[in-house]
Amino acid sequence: MTTLLKTALLLGIMIIAATLSSFSDELPKAEGYRGIWYMNQPSNDEYVYKYSGGLGTYCAKHKPFAVYCEKVNKTFFCYGGTTKDNNRKLLHMISYYDHETGMVPRPRMLLDKKTSDAHDNPVISVDGAGHIWIFSTSHGTGRPSYIHRSVKPYDIDEFELVHAKKREGSKQVPITNFSYMQAWHIPGKGFINFFTRYNYPVDRTICFMTSSDGVNWSEWKRIAMMDKGHYQISAANEEKAGSAFNFHPKPRGLNWRSNLYYVETSDFGKSWHAADGTSLRLPLDQVENPALVYNSQSQDLKVYLKDIRYDHEGLPVILFITSKGYQSGPANDPRTWTTARWNGKGWEIRPAMISDNNYDMGSLYIEENGSWRIIGPTQTGPQPYNPGGEIAMWHSSDQGATWQLSSQLTTESPRNHTYARHPVNAHPEFYSFWADGHGRKPSLSNLYFCDKAGNVRVLPRKMDGDFAKPMPIKATF
Repeated sequence: MTTLLKTALLLGIMIIAATLSSFSDELPKAEGYRGIWYMNQPSNDEYVYKYSGGLGTYCAKHKPFAVYCEKVNKTFFCYGGTTKDNNRKLLHMISYYDHETGMVPRPRMLLDKKTSDAHDNPVISVDGAGHIWIFSTSHGTGRPSYIHRSVKPYDIDEFELVHAKKREGSKQVPITNFSYMQAWHIPGKGFINFFTRYNYPVDRTICFMTSSDGVNWSEWKRIAMMDKGHYQISAANEEKAGSAFNFHPKPRGLNWRSNLYYVETSDFGKSWHAADGTSLRLPLDQVENPALVYNSQSQDLKVYLKDIRYDHEGLPVILFITSKGYQSGPANDPRTWTTARWNGKGWEIRPAMISDNNYDMGSLYIEENGSWRIIGPTQTGPQPYNPGGEIAMWHSSDQGATWQLSSQLTTESPRNHTYARHPVNAHPEFYSFWADGHGRKPSLSNLYFCDKAGNVRVLPRKMDGDFAKPMPIKATF
């Protein structure tokens, strides 16, 4: 089958699926907040899967899941939801938290993604006019991807399918497929999005694209293409955007993910450089290159990316976990949460805390006073050595040299909590957003958020009216 024919068929599938699965009238409302349960790769041991659980805010390579909008005093968020009858049917859900009333509406269903794969979870962005954008990703090339935009600013009732196009040479071609999307809207400039393209030419090629309007996009430009590919996480502010990534060595691939690299751009993707200013020619294709932050291969350690943030001087700080191997269980301990900070002259690599699974995922915060905070499932949960656990809040007043456990936010939970996400422009009342789920068998999954002080609320699974107040977590157990 020719490339042209494949593209035509995929576009046809996309149009049909969009007709069946997206809504031009007011979006259907769910009766409450239910997250998807997902598993990957049976392990045939007591831990059952390589990773699993309530993964409505999965994965670390999807960003962001929530955005605070000061103009309307609301935090808009999306997540991988499901139906009341099937915990594994992926629905793309949208809602918001109203900071004036302390209430949430019944969530809207944007899309039935026709899969149980949480790799297809959506991400959210808000443009300068207040329109809400949902980028519906795909896991590989077997399913189409979508871009939707709210019809009205700061409104979740009605969305339209965006027929986005990218440049390919002198032509404009439809955007029909992307994976691991990370969407950042920069005021006055537009979108700079980071994502993965499969088999281009390696298994997982990390890329970026830009657009002033979200409809017409630049060419897809490759960042790196070493060995069997990469995973990346990204961040952006008004001055720069950057990507932190590992690589998947031949012949083993992604389960032997290694090393840490960082690249950044200060001109909206026109040129790229390392943290020290060394000019880079993309795509990077050599394991040893000026973008290398941390050589984990020399220590036989694997690198699992978690978060990246810019401090008040615009310097990058990267959060990741290292471990001895990909399998669950104590044999690959310790799982060391680690920060890499560029201090203006070199990278400071410092251990933070220990948890029990490679897929424990939390977020890094850099506060106005310069202190750092991590919110994540670092404490052992009801399913030890499976992803997640009990959520904790940690502080560092010395840029990651030492950490103190401030508080444990969840206790005696029936299911592991995981994938605690940092909203864009996070409001103190909606500071982190995550889900729970059983680590070793399919289960229901609730969705939670906490405030800056660490008070946790659960989003209602069933609502009697159109609006409800999320309940303090103690009311659920």
